[in-house]
Amino acid sequence: MKPVALLLHPPATISSAALRFSSKSHLRKRPLNFSCFAVQSESTKVEVSSKPDYKPGMLDDFFLNLFRSKMVQEVGWDSEKPGYDGLIEVANRLTMKGKSNSDTIEASVRILIALFPPLLLELYRMLVSPIAGGKVAAIMVARVTALTCQWLMGTCTVNSIELPDGSSCQSGVFVEKCKYLEESKCIGICLNTCKFPTQSFFKNQMGIPLLMEPNFNDYSCQFKFGVPPPLPEEDSILKEPCLEICPNATRRREVLSKMSATQCPKA
Repeated sequence: MKPVALLLHPPATISSAALRFSSKSHLRKRPLNFSCFAVQSESTKVEVSSKPDYKPGMLDDFFLNLFRSKMVQEVGWDSEKPGYDGLIEVANRLTMKGKSNSDTIEASVRILIALFPPLLLELYRMLVSPIAGGKVAAIMVARVTALTCQWLMGTCTVNSIELPDGSSCQSGVFVEKCKYLEESKCIGICLNTCKFPTQSFFKNQMGIPLLMEPNFNDYSCQFKFGVPPPLPEEDSILKEPCLEICPNATRRREVLSKMSATQCPKA
């Protein structure tokens, strides 16, 4: 859940990342620039196009286990499979458990909230999000997302996106090939446990508008912090057909052999 689309630091780590962001030694080579500039031709500019595949770090198992434990608490069930494979099975159970897509989205938001210590989100929303019309907060969370969520989504890079006022800022995150979508093989899981709940979480809990644009052809995804999303019922992404490899679509076709893969039943 990217969820996260998802800043999945442990409590102490999340706090330090938010409060000592500019002091990180590995970020000194890329200074945080809160200024925005006029957009020229492209609305989205990926900074690095040939970045090597993400290699898990020593904290990745901690992040995965933390996220999975919160998901298991919400679902009330755990997979016997270890690691990422087990996480995907729990995510699938979360999707199937809800009586409606709204139930799944609300449950996923609760999981994201549970990852943070009490009051941290409220303080961030009150003290950081209002600075410079929200641009400072958007830039910060973009950098932290790219640094801490690659275990879940794969290789990520911070990039420049167009904001609603016509300016552009380094508040985008481009996911080259989302591991969560690739492994789940389901648009419904992507939308209801990641895209919609993550957008809702950042807007309502942290005061930062977020638009996520998954590409179901190449499995890439563009995060746009500072850009409001359309209403869920008006989002054209809901019209996307099931993936050919979607296990839910496969089961449907087995039952109704004449039915082609149309809109995902959980989207």
